[in-house]
Amino acid sequence: MANSGTGQTLAADCGLYSVLAEWARTDPDRPVISRKGADGWQDVSCAELAAHVDAVAGVLLDRGVRHGDRVAVLGTTRYEWAVADLAVLSIGAVTVPIYPTASEHQVRHVLGDSGATWSVAEDAAYGDRLRAAGAGEVWSFAEIDAWRDVPADIDRIREPVRADDLATIVYTSGTTGLPKGCMLTHANMYASSANTVRQTDWLFRRASPDDSAPAATLLSLPLSHVFGRTILLSCLIAGTRTGLVAGVPEMLGELPGFRPTFLALVPYALEKIRKRARSVLADDAEAAAVATGLGATGPGGGDDRRADPSHQRVRDLLGGRLGYVICGGASLDDTTWGFYAGVGIEILNCYGLTEAATAVTVNAPATNRFGTVGRPIPGTTVAIADDGEVLVSGDNVSPGYWPAARAQAGTWLHTGDLGELDDDGFLRITGRSKEILVTSGGKNVAPTPLEDRIRLHPLVSNCMLLGDGRSHVTALVTLDAAAAAGWAAERGLGPVDEHLCRDPALLAEIGTAVDAANALVSRAESVRRFRVVARDFTVDAGHLTPSMKLRRAAIAEAYAADVAALYGNEISVA
Repeated sequence: MANSGTGQTLAADCGLYSVLAEWARTDPDRPVISRKGADGWQDVSCAELAAHVDAVAGVLLDRGVRHGDRVAVLGTTRYEWAVADLAVLSIGAVTVPIYPTASEHQVRHVLGDSGATWSVAEDAAYGDRLRAAGAGEVWSFAEIDAWRDVPADIDRIREPVRADDLATIVYTSGTTGLPKGCMLTHANMYASSANTVRQTDWLFRRASPDDSAPAATLLSLPLSHVFGRTILLSCLIAGTRTGLVAGVPEMLGELPGFRPTFLALVPYALEKIRKRARSVLADDAEAAAVATGLGATGPGGGDDRRADPSHQRVRDLLGGRLGYVICGGASLDDTTWGFYAGVGIEILNCYGLTEAATAVTVNAPATNRFGTVGRPIPGTTVAIADDGEVLVSGDNVSPGYWPAARAQAGTWLHTGDLGELDDDGFLRITGRSKEILVTSGGKNVAPTPLEDRIRLHPLVSNCMLLGDGRSHVTALVTLDAAAAAGWAAERGLGPVDEHLCRDPALLAEIGTAVDAANALVSRAESVRRFRVVARDFTVDAGHLTPSMKLRRAAIAEAYAADVAALYGNEISVA
């Protein structure tokens, strides 16, 4: 069992809005959010943000929204998303985020299950999707932005908000079936965010331990996911200058100009950035960075990390000041951790889940330990059950699923993940109990490390291992359409279709990625056969959750013919 001690808690008679109100009182001119306009980045001060939130809260109250009412929000990460969320929370109403990629069926389920009476949509297209799914009154981001007049009696008509009031219902992107609404209170969200700031020391406040310049970050995580909202709230608690961008593609173009000091990303984004960095790397520089990073003996590395001039070009691509990336949401391949460490950027792996308001453990700059997801944040206790399952307890743990009765305080959250605690209290995630493949020979195989390694190949978009109840492990591999098209054109081959997927040269190329993955495991755990498919796994088709996790059963069903072929005499690599 690992317990990091007492954490920071929200006063019983306060809600999350009190964080912004306190900044507006003590440091009103401090830039806290940045939004991209026609003339570049525009900083919004604490006072300006608080005034805008108060104005929107006043309109919501005038339109009939009351304490406990549910308000759905559908849109990408934008300034208006954050304002709408804070305004809803400030009057004791409940934010119900909806993923922008959600299907009409999923939107209808979230609206109906939560009982959301009102909705906020990014634009007309999103508004139409909400109305088609049965939404009532829908307000746009443009309206949110235009509501600027603060009612004189706002404090009189706004009901008090307490820490144990429900703040949000987040529908978990389950890998099977319809998502469930996870309830999180103001206290849950604050405990997760404030103690993430506390655990990471200076990271959210200063550019570096030796530089008093303020920290800055670009937030591209979806605010519809609790990871994104927890990071945004952490930045608000710490007073971090935070630029909001719709996604990773938009973030990449803004990095050189905004110059963040840290980022929060998921492994999928880090892999995409790593592939893009290859365009500025010298020959063999990527491999050298990985070797240097994995061979470093301590956090931060040494000056030898900056020996290759092309590594500086990678850092310039990322803004020139980026020192750390908080990485969570899924497993990260070791070589990706090593690559970033090798060019002078530390990955701070973390672990959490929606039911714990995202944050359970996180590595800190001063004690970053490779191969782990860090120690529990203050106020959180982690234990390992007899069967290896990770158990969590703390102020960040959800009271239960909507609309069921709230769980009894102090009960353990069963995460479904498998892990180990070392002697210093660092957690290592070894797999997910529901995703472990058990071959017919009784061998347990954790698929994600191999999938992560195969996915690093430039031609590969995604990968899923199979083998549960089978004699051996196989893999479905999808192609990165743009990379594969370029590769094929250079060789005078045809378009990216089923014919290309059977081309011997392509199979040999993908085979090198499979060989690299197999080098990580024993022969019994290795991928014996693989099949390249032209259709990628997508959220819209139901193959991926909105947070990019594999829906394994759905993929196996959609690619049933390919799965059947894998267990014939198709392609063998071992």
